Amino acid sequence: MTIQLYWGSASPFVRKVMAVAHERGLADQIEILDSAAHPVERDKRIQAFNPLAKVPAARAGDGTVLYDSRVICEYLDDLAGDGQGRVFPPAGPARWTALRRQALADGLLDAALLVRYEALARPGDYQWPLWTERQLDKVADALDAMAADLPGPECHDIGAIAYGCALGWLDFRFGDLDWRQGRPALAEWQAGFDTRPAMIATRPTA
Repeated sequence: MTIQLYWGSASPFVRKVMAVAHERGLADQIEILDSAAHPVERDKRIQAFNPLAKVPAARAGDGTVLYDSRVICEYLDDLAGDGQGRVFPPAGPARWTALRRQALADGLLDAALLVRYEALARPGDYQWPLWTERQLDKVADALDAMAADLPGPECHDIGAIAYGCALGWLDFRFGDLDWRQGRPALAEWQAGFDTRPAMIATRPTA
């Protein structure tokens, strides 16, 4: 069953969806639809799937419309079925840990995206340096929390995938942030996780 997906090559949330698709053997069932998501000039094409005009937004073969990344990722995991490789653990402590880690990584990205939008989308006269500073404080706090709550070396659940996508996006868009400084264990974890085939296949591009 083909799944149509509004996609952006640089979006960390799209990357998370595609990483799950690769982990679960569904990448060849996804039809990529190009888009131009923007916080101000919304892409009307995306609105056909998501009234917020944000990516990722998907439509399954049976017409089911899906958004945002958390929903699409769980849909893909369910579609692939039971067996080895599930990225959403069943109900229990492992599931809540994975979902908490996903929420932390997504929150880091939300704050970092606000910093990027402040610089690129808001006119210079209206930019607020304190706003940027406080969002970067959130990013730093999230990184510290990640460093204190690392997935195990064999873990590749949705929490680990979300961590990997968030850290990869910081490298892609915030190269001068030097998030590895003072967080050697997190840096080592990311270096190892980033060698997974699903992560290699989904690295962001401009």
